[in-house]
Formats: sequence, C-alpha cells, structure tokens
Amino acid sequence: MQPPYDTATGQPVTLDRREGPHGEVVLRRRGTADGGDAVFEIIANGCFLMDTSDGRSERLLVRAALDALPAGRPAPALLIGGLGVGFSLAEAAGEPRWGRIAVVEREEAVVDWHRDGPLAAVSATALADPRTAIVRADLVAHLRAPDAPVYDALCLDIDNGPDWTVTEDNTGLYSPAGLAACAARLTPGGVLAVWSARPSAAFEESLRNAGFSRVRTEEITVARGVPDVVHIGIRGA
Repeated sequence: MQPPYDTATGQPVTLDRREGPHGEVVLRRRGTADGGDAVFEIIANGCFLMDTSDGRSERLLVRAALDALPAGRPAPALLIGGLGVGFSLAEAAGEPRWGRIAVVEREEAVVDWHRDGPLAAVSATALADPRTAIVRADLVAHLRAPDAPVYDALCLDIDNGPDWTVTEDNTGLYSPAGLAACAARLTPGGVLAVWSARPSAAFEESLRNAGFSRVRTEEITVARGVPDVVHIGIRGA
C-alpha cells in the first residue's frame, strides 16, 4: 500500500495531472493528522477545489433539494452539476426516491478518477446504479441546449460558488442568463440548489430577481472560517 504522503518530505503526493481545455486539474493524496484514511484533493489551475475529508455540505446539497420538492412527487429527476469527489452522487444514489440521476462533468480526468481511480471508493456503487448517467459536457452549454431534458431538481456544485470562481467561464452560470437557463430546465415547482464555499446575500437576491421563490440558505459549520452553504430556490408553477 502506498503511503498517503511522500515519506521523505511529508508533502501530499500528486497522483495525476492533466491539461484540458479549461486549464490544469490535479488529483493529490495526503495523510491525516490522526493517521486515518488518506484524503484525496482536486486542484484546478493551482487552486484547491475540494477533498474527501468531509462530505457533509455536498450531501446536504442533494438532501435539501429533495426536501424542498412538493410532497408526493414520484421519482423526481435530478441533475448534479459537477461530479467532484462524488459525495453528492453517492447521496443521491443512496436515496430510492430519486428517479433518473444525471451528472454533468466537463473534465474527463475527474470522470476517469471515479471510474478507474482512487475516487471509485466514494462513487463506485453510485456509478453502477441504473438510474445514474454521466454526461460529459460543460454545464452551462448543457443547460442552454435546446434539446436538453427537464429535471425536478438541479444540484449545482461548480467551482467554489457564485462569489469565488477559479475558472472564469463558470461565472456565467450564476449570471441572470445562467439562472434563466436553470429555470428553463426545471419542472414547475422544481428546485435549484447551489453549493457555495461561503454565504452570499447577493446571490440570494439574484435568485429572487430570476423569479425563484422561497429562497433560503442552509449552512454547514466548518472547523475554521466561514461555513459552507447551500442556496435554495423554487421555480414557480
């Protein structure tokens, strides 16, 4: 078994590094202070995005969306924007009430890390679920495609959230045009849930301006710094 860090330097180990159309993505493995399981990190263009140390907020993203749907809606269809380290997909596949589950991911490397790499430990069961489909596409382009399907819930975990994007192209998702595209892909009463690395009152206002109702924010307290949050809005009938 490989150690979770370089035994000579104590530094994280780079497992894969890829150059893609949106820049560099890196998968690293590091140890934990208590000697527990190794933690895997995804780095994009030199900026930390996420790791496997704590999946509470990514799982909340999916649970909060399901809870916000109208009671009794049968087999609601879910789109997860961004595969990440797989916690949101694992949460969705573990819930029998969801119908089809589409995961839109534009980075081929991330998909590979889940299918044949170390992140399969998080997502293998979910990827094998017959409800799950991976869509290799840019999320904004997928939402704006004229033949794109509609969903009962959109759970978006793209970049670090609406106020702090690593990739400039991702800012369009949180713009008025991007939110309009989200609304167009939702069924009446459907839920838009957006993960963010910090609360954003401005984004809450953007959701209201885009016609979403019952806008609210749920927080997950973290050990240091501001909480991770999930912003939620409901498309009107």
